[in-house]
Amino acid sequence: MAKAERKYWLMKSEPDVYSVEDLRRDGSTYWDGVRNYQARNFMRDEMQLGDWVLYYHSNATPPGVAGIATVSKSGYPDPTQFDAKSKYFDPKATQEKPRWFLVDLTFKEAFKELVSLERLKNAAEELEGMLVIKKGQRLSVQPVEKVHFKQVLKMAGAKAKLR
Repeated sequence: MAKAERKYWLMKSEPDVYSVEDLRRDGSTYWDGVRNYQARNFMRDEMQLGDWVLYYHSNATPPGVAGIATVSKSGYPDPTQFDAKSKYFDPKATQEKPRWFLVDLTFKEAFKELVSLERLKNAAEELEGMLVIKKGQRLSVQPVEKVHFKQVLKMAGAKAKLR
């Protein structure tokens, strides 16, 4: 069986909730609380061990890509859906039929400077078709083409390099 090709993603987090610096401090984390079916499907069905993630700070001034993480555990049931005290509790979810899934991320790199959404939009030619720069695109977990991922790394002056 052939090894699956690495995929690339962008995941949004509000920096006052969990920033790239929080991930650097902790080393790794689980990505709980996603309650959008398309984002859930990406985490449950498509994200795999070793995939690379652009760590995006949303609801920030300015919003933008703050660093890189890797998927360190592929999709598994989000335990917060079963916890009645959690704001992510889902009374329709059961252990036998979980509704929500998550992945684990491991810190890779924080950028010296945020690559702002404005800079991403201004690089429209190089990033044409990248979901995060499309109007109305609010999905918190989204695929990124390898060519776009490489361009963002270049814009950030990232130490990490893709082959």
